Amino acid sequence: MISHHFTLKQLEALVWVADLGSFRKAAHHLNTTQPNISARIAGIETTLGLPLMLRDAGSVRMTPRGSEVLAQARIILQEATRMIEIAGRPDLVDDRLRLGVTELVAATWLRPLIVRLKEVYPNVSVELTVDLSRNLDRELVSNTLDLALQTAPFGTATSGNIDIGNYGYVWVAAPALAQQLDANDVTQAALIKHPILTHTRHTQAYLEVVEHFDTKSAGAMRIVPSNSLSAAMHMAMDGLGIAVLPRALLAQHLSEGSLSEIPHSWRPSPLRVAARYHAERAATFVRDAAEIAASCAAGFEGMPLDQTK
Repeated sequence: MISHHFTLKQLEALVWVADLGSFRKAAHHLNTTQPNISARIAGIETTLGLPLMLRDAGSVRMTPRGSEVLAQARIILQEATRMIEIAGRPDLVDDRLRLGVTELVAATWLRPLIVRLKEVYPNVSVELTVDLSRNLDRELVSNTLDLALQTAPFGTATSGNIDIGNYGYVWVAAPALAQQLDANDVTQAALIKHPILTHTRHTQAYLEVVEHFDTKSAGAMRIVPSNSLSAAMHMAMDGLGIAVLPRALLAQHLSEGSLSEIPHSWRPSPLRVAARYHAERAATFVRDAAEIAASCAAGFEGMPLDQTK
C-alpha cells in the first residue's frame, strides 16, 4: 500500500516547496522547520529512486519527472480532501488561508466574511493582507496568496475567478461645501475649483478622472490621489475637497449626513470586484472561501451593486 511508502505530509511538503519555490517558505507555511521539510522531500526521492527537484542557490526547480510526480501529488491531496467532504467534516481541515483584499472589501463586508469562514472551517486560520489591487495581483502570481478579493483590471489571468459585483461611484463633499454648489447638476468648471479626491495614481478610476477633466475649459486640475480610500473620504468630510469614491464605502456617512452627494452627471466606470485564485492547485477550502465571499458581498446591507456592465 502507498501508506507504507509515502505520507500526506510528505506530499504536502512537495507541493508547497514547488509552489513557493523555497524550502524555507514551505516550512513557514506548514508551521514546521526547514530540516523537516528537507527530510520529507528526501524521503520521497529515496523511495522513488529519482531526484524531484534541482536545488540552486536560493531557488528550487522541478525535474521533468518531478513535475509529473508533483501533478500526481496534487491529485492525491485533493482526493484526501474529498474524503473529508464526503464525511461532512470541514472541521478536520487544519490549514491556513492566505487572503488578500482591497480596502473597499476591508471597509465593508470583510468582517462577515471572516466570521462565516470561521463557522464553516473552524480550524482554518486566515492570514490577511490589505493592499492595492495591483500588489495583490503580484502576490497571487508569486503564490504568496491563496485567494485575492480585488478590483479590475487584473494584471494576469487566473484559472479560478468568481465575479462578485460592480460597485458604482458617487461624488460627495462635506455638507457645507455641497451647499455652495448647484443643487441640480454641478458642472466640470464648478468641480475643478476644488481639489478632487480620488484613487491612487495608475488606477483605472484615477486615469478616467484625469481624462474627464483634461480639457482647456476645465482650467488647472487639482486632483489629489490617495492610496487610502478612507483617507480621501475623511478629507472630504473635513471639507478639504470633493471626492469621487465607491458609494458602498460611503453609504453610512451619506445616510448620517456627514457627507452629501454631489449631482455631477459623469462618474468613473464601476469598480469590478472578483475573487481570484489558482483553481488547478487550490485546496477545496480556498474555492469555498471564494464562493462564501461572493455570498457575503451579495448579502451585505448597504452594499449596493451597480449592475451596469
